[in-house]
Amino acid sequence: MHLTFLHDPRGECLTLIRRADGAELTLTSYSRKHRVPHDLAHAVTERELGIPDGIFGCIAAGAVFDSMRQTAGKKRHDAKVRSTRILKGPNSIGISEAVTSVIHEAVEKDGATPYAQVREMWGVTQSDPCPYLDPDLDRATETLRELSRRWQMSSDPLVFPWPRRLQAAYAGR
Repeated sequence: MHLTFLHDPRGECLTLIRRADGAELTLTSYSRKHRVPHDLAHAVTERELGIPDGIFGCIAAGAVFDSMRQTAGKKRHDAKVRSTRILKGPNSIGISEAVTSVIHEAVEKDGATPYAQVREMWGVTQSDPCPYLDPDLDRATETLRELSRRWQMSSDPLVFPWPRRLQAAYAGR
């Protein structure tokens, strides 16, 4: 999958998504109040922490959210059923949302890497120990900080490759 973040003239962010199955989709972000687009924060956090079944891992597997629309490529015959199965199956969207929000806020407020806050958010929804080590959290925070600077300094699209290994499992049939 390949992601391209575009500056939307309305002050929002528009993400162009090219999936491996040939589908091309747009994802509208509603994050005008932030310097850093929330969808970019998700992409960075999920990629850098290796979350295969967060928002973008689910999209890579075939999920489609209400804020998305397909703009090119052949639509799968089972697109709606596949998307529903992926989103109703076990996934990490909730924990991704929680961890992303903490890292996003730290970058928005020019704060330090939020080690304790990430672990606290993890503990709200999970009983096992937080799997993210300090270097993982540093990498996610610093990558988002760097991409935030690039996003703010230029109106050029921000190209963001998505690793093939980070894709939600699909329990089809």
